[in-house]
Amino acid sequence: MRSTSPTAAPHHPRLPDQPDRQHRRTGKRWLAAAAATLTAGAAVAIPLLADAHEATAPGYRQDDLRQDTDAIQALGVTGVQARVTTRHGRDLVATSGVAEAGTDRPVPRNGYFRMASTGKALVATVVLQLVDERKLALDDTVDRWLPGLVDGNDGSRITIRQLLQHTSGIHDDDLPGYTTPQEYYERRYDTYTPQQIVALAMRHRPDPPGTGWSYSNTGYALLDMITEKVTDRPWHQEVEDRVLKPLGMDHTYLPGNTPTLRRPHANGYQVFPSGERVDVAKVILPDPGGYVSTTADVNRFFQALLGGELLPQARLAEMKDTVPVNEKIQVFWPHARYGLGLVNRPLSCGGSYWSHEGGDGGYITLNGATDDGSRTVTVSMSTALGDSPDNALRQEQAASNLVDHALCDTPGSGQNT
Repeated sequence: MRSTSPTAAPHHPRLPDQPDRQHRRTGKRWLAAAAATLTAGAAVAIPLLADAHEATAPGYRQDDLRQDTDAIQALGVTGVQARVTTRHGRDLVATSGVAEAGTDRPVPRNGYFRMASTGKALVATVVLQLVDERKLALDDTVDRWLPGLVDGNDGSRITIRQLLQHTSGIHDDDLPGYTTPQEYYERRYDTYTPQQIVALAMRHRPDPPGTGWSYSNTGYALLDMITEKVTDRPWHQEVEDRVLKPLGMDHTYLPGNTPTLRRPHANGYQVFPSGERVDVAKVILPDPGGYVSTTADVNRFFQALLGGELLPQARLAEMKDTVPVNEKIQVFWPHARYGLGLVNRPLSCGGSYWSHEGGDGGYITLNGATDDGSRTVTVSMSTALGDSPDNALRQEQAASNLVDHALCDTPGSGQNT
Protein backbone atom coordinates (compact mmCIF):
# COMPACT_ATOMS: atom_id res chain seq x y z
CA MET A 1 0.00 0.00 0.00
CA ARG A 2 1.36 3.36 -0.87
CA SER A 3 0.77 6.94 -0.09
CA THR A 4 1.73 10.26 -1.52
CA SER A 5 0.64 11.78 1.75
CA PRO A 6 1.44 15.44 2.49
CA THR A 7 4.81 16.72 4.41
CA ALA A 8 -0.77 10.05 -3.07
CA ALA A 9 -14.51 5.14 -11.76
CA PRO A 10 -14.66 0.30 -9.96
CA HIS A 11 -12.65 -5.40 -6.94
CA HIS A 12 -10.78 -8.30 -7.28
CA PRO A 13 -10.37 -11.15 -9.72
CA ARG A 14 -7.40 -10.70 -12.03
CA LEU A 15 -8.10 -9.01 -15.36
CA PRO A 16 -7.06 -10.89 -18.48
CA ASP A 17 -4.85 -8.04 -19.70
CA GLN A 18 -3.62 -6.40 -16.48
CA PRO A 19 -3.15 -7.51 -12.87
CA ASP A 20 -5.80 -6.88 -10.26
CA ARG A 21 -3.40 -4.89 -8.11
CA GLN A 22 -3.35 -2.08 -10.64
CA HIS A 23 -6.81 -1.06 -9.45
CA ARG A 24 -5.91 -0.61 -5.82
CA ARG A 25 -5.51 3.16 -6.30
CA THR A 26 -8.42 3.81 -8.61
CA GLY A 27 -11.17 4.00 -6.05
CA LYS A 28 -12.83 1.77 -8.63
CA ARG A 29 -10.53 -1.25 -8.40
CA TRP A 30 -13.29 -3.62 -7.40
CA LEU A 31 -15.60 -2.27 -10.11
CA ALA A 32 -13.04 -2.45 -12.90
CA ALA A 33 -11.89 -5.97 -12.15
CA ALA A 34 -15.39 -7.33 -11.66
CA ALA A 35 -16.68 -5.49 -14.72
CA ALA A 36 -13.97 -6.98 -16.91
CA THR A 37 -14.92 -10.48 -15.78
CA LEU A 38 -18.61 -9.87 -16.29
CA THR A 39 -18.22 -8.39 -19.76
CA ALA A 40 -16.09 -11.36 -20.75
CA GLY A 41 -18.88 -13.78 -19.79
CA ALA A 42 -22.57 -13.74 -19.09
CA ALA A 43 -24.03 -10.54 -17.71
CA VAL A 44 -25.73 -10.54 -14.33
CA ALA A 45 -29.30 -9.32 -14.70
CA ILE A 46 -29.69 -6.95 -11.78
CA PRO A 47 -31.51 -3.78 -12.91
CA LEU A 48 -30.00 -0.63 -11.45
CA LEU A 49 -32.98 1.70 -11.55
CA ALA A 50 -36.10 1.60 -9.45
CA ASP A 51 -39.46 0.52 -10.83
CA ALA A 52 -41.20 3.25 -12.82
CA HIS A 53 -44.35 3.19 -10.68
CA GLU A 54 -42.31 4.43 -7.70
CA ALA A 55 -42.07 7.88 -9.28
CA THR A 56 -45.66 8.56 -8.19
CA ALA A 57 -45.37 6.95 -4.75
CA PRO A 58 -45.18 8.85 -1.44
CA GLY A 59 -41.87 10.46 -0.50
CA TYR A 60 -38.76 8.74 0.74
CA ARG A 61 -38.86 8.46 4.53
CA GLN A 62 -36.76 7.23 7.44
CA ASP A 63 -38.16 3.70 7.21
CA ASP A 64 -37.40 3.61 3.49
CA LEU A 65 -33.78 4.61 4.09
CA ARG A 66 -33.46 1.93 6.74
CA GLN A 67 -34.93 -0.68 4.38
CA ASP A 68 -32.36 0.25 1.76
CA THR A 69 -29.42 0.11 4.20
CA ASP A 70 -30.72 -3.24 5.45
CA ALA A 71 -30.79 -4.52 1.84
CA ILE A 72 -27.11 -3.62 1.45
CA GLN A 73 -26.13 -5.17 4.78
CA ALA A 74 -27.98 -8.38 3.88
CA LEU A 75 -25.53 -8.94 1.02
CA GLY A 76 -22.74 -9.49 3.56
CA VAL A 77 -21.65 -5.93 4.21
CA THR A 78 -20.55 -5.60 7.84
CA GLY A 79 -21.83 -2.07 8.39
CA VAL A 80 -23.73 0.62 6.47
CA GLN A 81 -24.46 4.26 7.21
CA ALA A 82 -26.46 6.59 4.97
CA ARG A 83 -27.64 10.20 5.11
CA VAL A 84 -30.09 12.18 2.98
CA THR A 85 -29.81 15.97 3.18
CA THR A 86 -32.14 18.63 1.82
CA ARG A 87 -31.98 22.40 2.12
CA HIS A 88 -35.08 22.36 4.29
CA GLY A 89 -35.85 19.93 7.09
CA ARG A 90 -33.86 17.44 9.13
CA ASP A 91 -31.49 14.92 7.60
CA LEU A 92 -32.62 11.33 7.24
CA VAL A 93 -30.01 9.02 8.76
CA ALA A 94 -29.98 5.24 8.96
CA THR A 95 -27.45 2.56 9.86
CA SER A 96 -27.43 -1.23 9.52
CA GLY A 97 -25.10 -3.95 10.69
CA VAL A 98 -22.30 -3.48 13.19
CA ALA A 99 -19.16 -1.38 13.48
CA GLU A 100 -16.93 -4.38 14.18
CA ALA A 101 -17.41 -7.97 13.07
CA GLY A 102 -18.17 -10.34 15.92
CA THR A 103 -19.57 -7.60 18.17
CA ASP A 104 -22.90 -5.86 18.63
CA ARG A 105 -21.32 -2.39 18.51
CA PRO A 106 -23.60 -0.24 16.36
CA VAL A 107 -22.39 1.62 13.27
CA PRO A 108 -21.90 5.32 14.17
CA ARG A 109 -24.57 7.55 12.63
CA ASN A 110 -21.91 9.99 11.44
CA GLY A 111 -18.75 7.93 11.65
CA TYR A 112 -15.51 8.61 9.81
CA PHE A 113 -14.64 6.60 6.70
CA ARG A 114 -12.10 6.71 3.90
CA MET A 115 -13.71 8.59 1.02
CA ALA A 116 -11.06 7.44 -1.50
CA SER A 117 -11.73 8.72 -5.02
CA THR A 118 -14.53 11.03 -3.88
CA GLY A 119 -11.57 13.28 -3.04
CA LYS A 120 -10.99 13.77 -6.77
CA ALA A 121 -14.02 16.05 -6.86
CA LEU A 122 -12.32 18.26 -4.26
CA VAL A 123 -9.16 18.48 -6.37
CA ALA A 124 -11.13 19.20 -9.53
CA THR A 125 -13.00 22.01 -7.78
CA VAL A 126 -9.74 23.69 -6.75
CA VAL A 127 -8.32 23.37 -10.27
CA LEU A 128 -11.42 25.00 -11.75
CA GLN A 129 -11.20 27.81 -9.22
CA LEU A 130 -7.64 28.43 -10.38
CA VAL A 131 -8.88 28.42 -13.97
CA ASP A 132 -11.50 31.00 -13.05
CA GLU A 133 -8.78 33.14 -11.50
CA ARG A 134 -6.82 32.84 -14.78
CA LYS A 135 -3.88 31.27 -13.03
CA LEU A 136 -4.01 28.37 -15.46
CA ALA A 137 -6.15 27.18 -18.37
CA LEU A 138 -7.90 23.88 -19.04
CA ASP A 139 -6.06 23.61 -22.34
CA ASP A 140 -2.65 24.12 -20.74
CA THR A 141 -0.46 21.09 -21.31
CA VAL A 142 1.28 19.07 -18.64
CA ASP A 143 4.62 20.20 -20.07
CA ARG A 144 3.56 23.81 -19.61
CA TRP A 145 3.69 23.31 -15.84
CA LEU A 146 5.75 20.15 -15.32
CA PRO A 147 8.22 20.07 -18.22
CA GLY A 148 9.78 16.69 -18.86
CA LEU A 149 7.99 14.90 -16.00
CA VAL A 150 5.67 12.89 -18.23
CA ASP A 151 8.50 10.95 -19.81
CA GLY A 152 7.33 8.26 -22.23
CA ASN A 153 3.91 9.89 -22.48
CA ASP A 154 3.62 13.03 -24.61
CA GLY A 155 3.26 15.78 -22.03
CA SER A 156 3.16 18.37 -24.81
CA ARG A 157 -0.20 16.95 -25.96
CA ILE A 158 -1.87 16.03 -22.66
CA THR A 159 -4.00 18.84 -21.25
CA ILE A 160 -5.32 19.66 -17.80
CA ARG A 161 -8.84 19.07 -19.11
CA GLN A 162 -7.86 15.54 -20.13
CA LEU A 163 -6.31 14.83 -16.73
CA LEU A 164 -9.52 15.93 -15.02
CA GLN A 165 -11.70 13.89 -17.37
CA HIS A 166 -9.60 10.69 -17.52
CA THR A 167 -9.01 11.06 -21.25
CA SER A 168 -5.23 11.64 -20.99
CA GLY A 169 -4.30 8.10 -21.99
CA ILE A 170 -2.01 7.75 -18.94
CA HIS A 171 -2.14 4.33 -17.32
CA ASP A 172 -1.67 3.60 -13.63
CA ASP A 173 1.08 1.35 -12.35
CA ASP A 174 0.33 -2.03 -10.76
CA LEU A 175 0.79 -0.95 -7.16
CA PRO A 176 0.22 -3.64 -4.51
CA GLY A 177 -3.33 -3.95 -3.31
CA TYR A 178 -5.74 -6.54 -2.00
CA THR A 179 -4.87 -9.64 -4.03
CA THR A 180 -4.33 -11.65 -0.82
CA PRO A 181 -4.45 -10.97 2.92
CA GLN A 182 -0.68 -11.51 3.03
CA GLU A 183 -0.14 -8.74 0.49
CA TYR A 184 -2.28 -6.39 2.56
CA TYR A 185 -0.31 -7.10 5.75
CA GLU A 186 3.04 -6.77 3.97
CA ARG A 187 2.37 -3.59 1.99
CA ARG A 188 -0.29 -1.62 3.86
CA TYR A 189 2.15 1.00 5.22
CA ASP A 190 4.10 1.60 1.99
CA THR A 191 4.40 5.25 0.98
CA TYR A 192 5.29 6.92 -2.30
CA THR A 193 5.74 10.50 -3.39
CA PRO A 194 3.64 11.87 -6.28
CA GLN A 195 6.81 11.97 -8.40
CA GLN A 196 7.40 8.27 -7.77
CA ILE A 197 3.78 7.45 -8.62
CA VAL A 198 4.13 9.27 -11.94
CA ALA A 199 7.51 7.69 -12.68
CA LEU A 200 6.07 4.20 -12.17
CA ALA A 201 3.14 4.97 -14.45
CA MET A 202 5.49 6.11 -17.20
CA ARG A 203 6.64 2.50 -17.62
CA HIS A 204 3.29 1.74 -19.27
CA ARG A 205 2.60 2.50 -22.88
CA PRO A 206 -0.02 5.29 -23.03
CA ASP A 207 -3.10 5.59 -25.19
CA PRO A 208 -3.25 8.61 -27.51
CA PRO A 209 -4.59 11.52 -25.41
CA GLY A 210 -8.18 12.53 -26.06
CA THR A 211 -9.17 9.32 -27.86
CA GLY A 212 -11.01 7.47 -25.11
CA TRP A 213 -11.96 7.33 -21.42
CA SER A 214 -9.90 5.31 -18.95
CA TYR A 215 -9.68 5.92 -15.20
CA SER A 216 -6.28 7.27 -14.17
CA ASN A 217 -5.22 8.03 -10.63
CA THR A 218 -1.85 9.13 -11.98
CA GLY A 219 -3.62 11.97 -13.79
CA TYR A 220 -4.83 13.33 -10.46
CA ALA A 221 -1.36 13.00 -8.93
CA LEU A 222 -0.23 15.25 -11.78
CA LEU A 223 -3.06 17.68 -11.00
CA ASP A 224 -1.86 17.84 -7.39
CA MET A 225 1.63 18.75 -8.57
CA ILE A 226 0.33 21.30 -11.08
CA THR A 227 -1.72 22.94 -8.32
CA GLU A 228 1.42 23.23 -6.20
CA LYS A 229 3.39 24.68 -9.11
CA VAL A 230 0.69 27.29 -9.81
CA THR A 231 0.09 28.34 -6.21
CA ASP A 232 3.51 27.66 -4.67
CA ARG A 233 1.66 25.95 -1.80
CA PRO A 234 0.85 22.32 -0.91
CA TRP A 235 -2.16 21.18 -2.95
CA HIS A 236 -3.99 19.91 0.12
CA GLN A 237 -3.65 23.34 1.74
CA GLU A 238 -5.48 24.79 -1.26
CA VAL A 239 -8.26 22.25 -0.76
CA GLU A 240 -8.39 23.13 2.93
CA ASP A 241 -8.54 26.90 2.40
CA ARG A 242 -10.76 26.94 -0.68
CA VAL A 243 -13.25 24.15 0.09
CA LEU A 244 -13.12 22.55 3.52
CA LYS A 245 -12.87 25.65 5.73
CA PRO A 246 -15.37 27.83 3.82
CA LEU A 247 -17.95 25.02 3.94
CA GLY A 248 -17.33 24.10 7.56
CA MET A 249 -16.25 20.56 6.61
CA ASP A 250 -14.47 20.10 9.93
CA HIS A 251 -14.64 16.31 9.77
CA THR A 252 -12.80 15.93 6.46
CA TYR A 253 -9.04 15.54 6.76
CA LEU A 254 -5.93 13.87 5.36
CA PRO A 255 -4.45 11.41 7.87
CA GLY A 256 -1.03 11.54 6.21
CA ASN A 257 1.12 8.68 7.47
CA THR A 258 -1.28 7.86 10.31
CA PRO A 259 -2.85 4.51 9.36
CA THR A 260 -5.81 4.73 11.75
CA LEU A 261 -9.01 6.79 11.63
CA ARG A 262 -10.36 9.22 14.18
CA ARG A 263 -13.22 7.95 16.31
CA PRO A 264 -16.01 7.12 15.94
CA HIS A 265 -15.77 4.86 12.92
CA ALA A 266 -16.79 1.44 11.71
CA ASN A 267 -13.93 -0.90 10.84
CA GLY A 268 -13.33 -1.48 7.13
CA TYR A 269 -13.25 -5.05 5.80
CA GLN A 270 -12.08 -6.67 2.60
CA VAL A 271 -13.58 -9.96 1.43
CA PHE A 272 -10.80 -11.53 -0.64
CA PRO A 273 -11.27 -13.84 -3.64
CA SER A 274 -10.51 -16.70 -1.24
CA GLY A 275 -13.57 -15.72 0.80
CA GLU A 276 -11.50 -14.52 3.76
CA ARG A 277 -12.88 -11.40 5.48
CA VAL A 278 -10.06 -9.24 6.86
CA ASP A 279 -10.13 -5.96 8.77
CA VAL A 280 -8.13 -3.64 6.49
CA ALA A 281 -8.91 -0.35 8.22
CA LYS A 282 -5.28 0.22 9.21
CA VAL A 283 -3.63 1.38 6.01
CA ILE A 284 -1.91 4.34 4.37
CA LEU A 285 -3.63 5.34 1.13
CA PRO A 286 -2.33 7.52 -1.69
CA ASP A 287 -3.59 11.08 -2.07
CA PRO A 288 -5.95 12.58 -3.06
CA GLY A 289 -7.68 9.28 -2.23
CA GLY A 290 -6.40 9.48 1.33
CA TYR A 291 -9.12 11.83 2.56
CA VAL A 292 -11.28 10.74 5.50
CA SER A 293 -14.75 12.23 5.85
CA THR A 294 -18.32 11.74 7.10
CA THR A 295 -21.69 11.46 5.36
CA ALA A 296 -22.64 14.95 6.58
CA ASP A 297 -19.48 16.51 5.16
CA VAL A 298 -19.74 14.75 1.80
CA ASN A 299 -23.37 15.86 1.46
CA ARG A 300 -22.35 19.40 2.37
CA PHE A 301 -19.69 19.42 -0.34
CA PHE A 302 -21.98 18.27 -3.14
CA GLN A 303 -24.76 20.57 -1.96
CA ALA A 304 -22.39 23.54 -2.14
CA LEU A 305 -20.74 22.52 -5.41
CA LEU A 306 -23.96 21.91 -7.33
CA GLY A 307 -25.62 24.84 -5.59
CA GLY A 308 -23.09 27.29 -7.01
CA GLU A 309 -21.25 28.13 -3.77
CA LEU A 310 -17.81 27.02 -4.96
CA LEU A 311 -17.74 27.79 -8.68
CA PRO A 312 -19.39 30.37 -10.93
CA GLN A 313 -21.92 28.96 -13.37
CA ALA A 314 -19.55 29.06 -16.35
CA ARG A 315 -16.97 26.92 -14.56
CA LEU A 316 -19.60 24.58 -13.15
CA ALA A 317 -20.88 24.11 -16.70
CA GLU A 318 -17.37 23.10 -17.79
CA MET A 319 -17.22 20.65 -14.89
CA LYS A 320 -20.48 19.12 -16.18
CA ASP A 321 -19.18 18.72 -19.74
CA THR A 322 -19.12 14.92 -19.95
CA VAL A 323 -17.94 12.00 -22.04
CA PRO A 324 -19.16 8.36 -21.82
CA VAL A 325 -17.26 6.05 -19.48
CA ASN A 326 -15.79 2.90 -21.02
CA GLU A 327 -17.70 -0.35 -21.46
CA LYS A 328 -16.18 -2.06 -18.42
CA ILE A 329 -17.43 0.64 -16.07
CA GLN A 330 -20.77 0.85 -17.87
CA VAL A 331 -21.53 -2.54 -16.30
CA PHE A 332 -21.57 -0.82 -12.92
CA TRP A 333 -22.68 2.64 -14.03
CA PRO A 334 -25.18 2.11 -16.87
CA HIS A 335 -25.32 5.12 -19.22
CA ALA A 336 -22.87 7.04 -17.01
CA ARG A 337 -20.80 9.97 -18.25
CA TYR A 338 -17.73 11.62 -16.69
CA GLY A 339 -17.11 15.35 -16.53
CA LEU A 340 -14.22 17.17 -14.86
CA GLY A 341 -14.09 15.27 -11.57
CA LEU A 342 -17.83 14.51 -11.59
CA VAL A 343 -19.88 11.48 -12.68
CA ASN A 344 -23.34 11.90 -14.22
CA ARG A 345 -25.82 9.02 -13.89
CA PRO A 346 -29.50 8.69 -14.85
CA LEU A 347 -32.37 8.69 -12.35
CA SER A 348 -35.33 6.34 -12.62
CA CYS A 349 -37.70 9.29 -12.14
CA GLY A 350 -36.17 11.22 -15.05
CA GLY A 351 -33.15 13.45 -15.37
CA SER A 352 -29.84 12.58 -13.79
CA TYR A 353 -27.64 13.16 -10.78
CA TRP A 354 -24.01 14.04 -10.06
CA SER A 355 -21.60 12.10 -7.88
CA HIS A 356 -18.12 10.67 -7.42
CA GLU A 357 -17.88 7.22 -5.96
CA GLY A 358 -14.89 6.06 -3.95
CA GLY A 359 -13.59 2.79 -2.58
CA ASP A 360 -10.47 1.66 -0.73
CA GLY A 361 -9.30 0.47 2.66
CA GLY A 362 -12.44 -1.64 3.08
CA TYR A 363 -14.78 1.33 2.63
CA ILE A 364 -17.02 1.74 -0.43
CA THR A 365 -18.83 5.07 -0.73
CA LEU A 366 -21.57 6.09 -3.14
CA ASN A 367 -23.09 9.54 -3.20
CA GLY A 368 -25.32 11.71 -5.33
CA ALA A 369 -26.79 15.16 -5.71
CA THR A 370 -29.57 16.63 -7.79
CA ASP A 371 -28.56 19.07 -10.49
CA ASP A 372 -29.02 22.10 -8.22
CA GLY A 373 -27.70 20.41 -5.08
CA SER A 374 -31.02 20.76 -3.28
CA ARG A 375 -31.05 17.06 -2.37
CA THR A 376 -27.94 15.00 -1.58
CA VAL A 377 -27.26 11.49 -0.31
CA THR A 378 -24.19 9.58 0.81
CA VAL A 379 -23.95 5.90 1.73
CA SER A 380 -20.78 4.45 3.25
CA MET A 381 -20.29 0.69 3.38
CA SER A 382 -17.56 -0.76 5.59
CA THR A 383 -16.97 -3.88 3.51
CA ALA A 384 -15.72 -4.41 -0.04
CA LEU A 385 -17.21 -7.64 -1.38
CA GLY A 386 -14.32 -8.80 -3.52
CA ASP A 387 -14.94 -12.53 -3.34
CA SER A 388 -16.67 -12.62 -6.73
CA PRO A 389 -17.58 -10.24 -9.57
CA ASP A 390 -21.27 -10.96 -9.03
CA ASN A 391 -21.13 -9.95 -5.36
CA ALA A 392 -19.21 -6.78 -6.20
CA LEU A 393 -21.90 -5.91 -8.72
CA ARG A 394 -24.73 -6.67 -6.30
CA GLN A 395 -23.16 -4.36 -3.72
CA GLU A 396 -22.85 -1.56 -6.26
CA GLN A 397 -26.43 -2.09 -7.46
CA ALA A 398 -27.92 -2.10 -3.97
CA ALA A 399 -26.13 1.12 -3.03
CA SER A 400 -27.09 2.71 -6.36
CA ASN A 401 -30.72 1.81 -5.68
CA LEU A 402 -30.53 3.65 -2.35
CA VAL A 403 -29.12 6.75 -4.06
CA ASP A 404 -31.80 6.59 -6.75
CA HIS A 405 -34.65 6.19 -4.24
CA ALA A 406 -33.37 9.03 -2.07
CA LEU A 407 -32.86 11.51 -4.91
CA CYS A 408 -36.14 10.62 -6.63
CA ASP A 409 -37.85 10.93 -3.24
CA THR A 410 -39.49 7.55 -3.78
CA PRO A 411 -39.76 4.76 -1.19
CA GLY A 412 -37.24 1.94 -1.22
CA SER A 413 -38.32 -1.66 -1.44
CA GLY A 414 -35.60 -3.21 0.69
CA GLN A 415 -34.66 -5.23 -2.38
CA ASN A 416 -32.26 -4.89 -5.29
CA THR A 417 -35.00 -3.50 -7.51
